[in-house]
Amino acid sequence: MDAVTLASLLIVVLFLVLGTGTWIALALGIVAYSGMVIAVSAPPGQVLATSVWGAATSWDLTALPMFIWMGEILYRTRLSQDMFSGLAPWMRALPGRLLHVNVVGCTIFAAVSGSSAATCATIGRISLPELKKRGYDERLAIGTLAGGGTLGLLIPPSLIMIVYGAATEQSIARLFIAGVVPGIIVAGLFMAYVGGWALLNPGRMPEREPKMLLRERLVAGWRLIPVILLILGVIGSIYGGFASATEAAVVGVALSLVMSRAMGTLDWASFRDGLLGATRTSCMIAFILAGAAFLTTAMGFTGIPRALAEWIGAMNLSPWQLLLALTLFYMVLGCFLDGISMVVLTTAVIMPLVQAAGFDLIWFGIYIVIVVEMAQITPPVGFNLYVLQGMTGRSIFRIGLYALPFFLILAVVVALLAIFPDLALWLPRTMLEAG
Repeated sequence: MDAVTLASLLIVVLFLVLGTGTWIALALGIVAYSGMVIAVSAPPGQVLATSVWGAATSWDLTALPMFIWMGEILYRTRLSQDMFSGLAPWMRALPGRLLHVNVVGCTIFAAVSGSSAATCATIGRISLPELKKRGYDERLAIGTLAGGGTLGLLIPPSLIMIVYGAATEQSIARLFIAGVVPGIIVAGLFMAYVGGWALLNPGRMPEREPKMLLRERLVAGWRLIPVILLILGVIGSIYGGFASATEAAVVGVALSLVMSRAMGTLDWASFRDGLLGATRTSCMIAFILAGAAFLTTAMGFTGIPRALAEWIGAMNLSPWQLLLALTLFYMVLGCFLDGISMVVLTTAVIMPLVQAAGFDLIWFGIYIVIVVEMAQITPPVGFNLYVLQGMTGRSIFRIGLYALPFFLILAVVVALLAIFPDLALWLPRTMLEAG
């Protein structure tokens, strides 16, 4: 059996297994085992043991549970309430007014969370009731939250960047730095859309609230100090070269515990719930990564990645045609899988093609994160849509429709990133040269 036929067969097996509701980690392991039995004489059990052990002992992944724990701690503090109260007075002068709180709040919280779903849930539970009470358009309120929540993947620290960096052996700190400028661009375009919509639909905006004095806005702005200090502590330690991503994650956890204690929200119950929540999420991701490691090793034995690279190379696709094909591929895949699963599932096959096309792997990491962001608001498996469904009671597909403009904005950013790769590469290159 040739490699392309074997790859097609294994893809069919994968979707059949996933269709039964089997856990993704087990599905990856089943596909890897099937490939080994069909095409390779090496013992699958030994390959499974060595590949899973290698994945489990990767030092880069140490940062993953720490950042997850930090997000769990902050989820149980008054951080989100303070952010809304601190941001709202400064957003009132902009077209779209308090709708911008969703985007800016998600951008800020993304810098201390690393999770799209956590960002969406934390900001949404405060902002949605407030916006509804004040008469803001529900569709745009939900749409801005769905789109803004995706910034949890792009603004560092990002869980998916850690997974990608570990899978491709790229510097996680450089990936974090590379995500800053694209993240700011995405947030800026989201805010531009909100402002344009508000100017074109003045009748659907609520009455303006009384103006606040500058002194009152400054007093409210003081509530942002804790989160700003946390961002400086985590991200500043990485950018300043004082800490690796793993060490910065530990700094973040320590600062989060101190902050929550100072706010009076750290007790034994919240500490235990945060630790258990982080453990569950970390174990889920580690299990997926273990299955993906076995699949990656098995694919290497079967020769499928090399054969597919040669097959696609024979099609004489230009780098941009390949990038377009990969974008469409990930958009379709995002309808069925979550972001981390998408990355770990495809790395073994995609990376040889990307390297052969001459794409920088740091740049490609940012590209894939933005495409995964699009998947976060794509029915029927978009995680942000599930979060918002639980908050609003609206159907997944209706929320997906509300999020459509932000999906299209992310598609525009993917195009800009392809045309101007320095949007992702300029900052890490500059900091490397300066260091």
